[in-house]
Amino acid sequence: MSRPAAATRSRAKPLPGHATKRETWAERFSRGVTDVAGGTYGFVFALAVVLAWALTGPLFGFSDTWQLVINTGTTIVTFLMVFLIQRQQNKDSRAMHLKLNELVAAVKGSSNRLIDVESLSERDIRILHEHYKRLAELAASEADPARTHSIEEAERRHKEKRSA
Repeated sequence: MSRPAAATRSRAKPLPGHATKRETWAERFSRGVTDVAGGTYGFVFALAVVLAWALTGPLFGFSDTWQLVINTGTTIVTFLMVFLIQRQQNKDSRAMHLKLNELVAAVKGSSNRLIDVESLSERDIRILHEHYKRLAELAASEADPARTHSIEEAERRHKEKRSA
């Protein structure tokens, strides 16, 4: 009898040279704050703060200090959130690239040119984009587009068809 996938994954050995510790306290804090801030509770909390500030306007006579409180508070929160959100997006992006690299490496017939493509220069990425754009055009003219694995193979097949 085989184990469920979740049980198998939880017992997976870490990659060589990688720590077994999942996240540092800073990573957990960053993820937690971005999760809360990006959810319903974060929105409700922000709305409550703005409403409380607006309702206290008459109490403070809509003074310059009253306006400065909300301006300063929102500026500080925005400044900190930009870094927290960017940090989380960078981590998520790296994880997604690793997952995609694993799929490209594992799928038979896929091009290994795409492994770690995110570290290429913009010029090289444009060249690869044109390569795959051309491949898509060739595949569109195939009766079975799943058969095409490379531009070279597709061009060879098209030449064979035309000469026959």
